[in-house]
Amino acid sequence: MATITERGTELRRLHHAPELLQVVNVWDAITATTIAALPETRALATASHSIAATLGYEDGENIPLDLMLDMVGRIVAATDLPVSADLEGGYADAGETIRRAIGVGVVGANLEDRMRPFDEAVAVARDAVRAAEAEGVPFALNARTDAFIRDGLPTVEEKTEEAIRRGRAFLDVGATSVFVPGLLDEATVSALVAGLGERTLSVIAVPGSLAPARLQELGVARVSYGPWTQRVALTALQDAAQAIYAGGALPEGTRDLN
Repeated sequence: MATITERGTELRRLHHAPELLQVVNVWDAITATTIAALPETRALATASHSIAATLGYEDGENIPLDLMLDMVGRIVAATDLPVSADLEGGYADAGETIRRAIGVGVVGANLEDRMRPFDEAVAVARDAVRAAEAEGVPFALNARTDAFIRDGLPTVEEKTEEAIRRGRAFLDVGATSVFVPGLLDEATVSALVAGLGERTLSVIAVPGSLAPARLQELGVARVSYGPWTQRVALTALQDAAQAIYAGGALPEGTRDLN
């Protein structure tokens, strides 16, 4: 079993490696072991939206932190791979939330800025980094800016400029990478990489996103899939149920993965 220090060191290395880090988001122990069993899997990331939905909560810190961390801890315990946790906006005290996450074995985290005032957003990232340092654990903070997904900036150019401004500040206080979610075209990804530096930009893949191979060529550090992996699974479940109700059988090729 790798130590938490070994897992943290490896997660940070994976963010800076020449190869794009792909993390297929999971939301419970069985999805963690299912994805971890694939030889291509080098790290795992949780999806807060998916964990909340699993336990009957709406996204957006509606799930109590204790419940979120309980599930994250189960995911960590299910595999020897490094795990990055989506901790939403930090639950009002990012430093304490990071400390508690490290306590269940997490070695990386997403934290949303939610387009808070600039100085406040930078302070949240700084608190998260300092909390990890105080715990003595190598930690990959994937500091997220919502410049592209929240109202307020009218043009792509302005969104890009603000994402770079915030992202540089997050990197300056110790973040490992800058997460800019949204449906980003090639020109925007290129501009973000140029502004932030190669192997520091983290993106989410959604329908219509650039292919992973192209993201790697453009210098992106990491791509994740957020709630879309759970939507893939739920779509397959609902389609199978509909076929059964129509007189069909279980899908051919269904594997015994649980």
